[in-house]
Amino acid sequence: MTINQTDSAFNFEDSLAELETLVQQMEQGDLTLEDSLAAFERGISLTRGCQSALAQAEQKVNVLMQDSQGKVVEQPFSKES
Repeated sequence: MTINQTDSAFNFEDSLAELETLVQQMEQGDLTLEDSLAAFERGISLTRGCQSALAQAEQKVNVLMQDSQGKVVEQPFSKES
């Protein structure tokens, strides 16, 4: 099942891949100071976006796991579900 998203929607996987690329570039040490600062700034933005997406996903999971009285029901994780 796929979820339709607009082009402007945040894409967690793409952002994580870009963040990994930025880290690799910065670790190589070949960037100028200006480029390093821009990469760092972009990395912070990507990290915040990923954290926000994860928090939203956690909220959705909690809502889905609530029982009829609104209490969160803990269920063990099973790979065979």
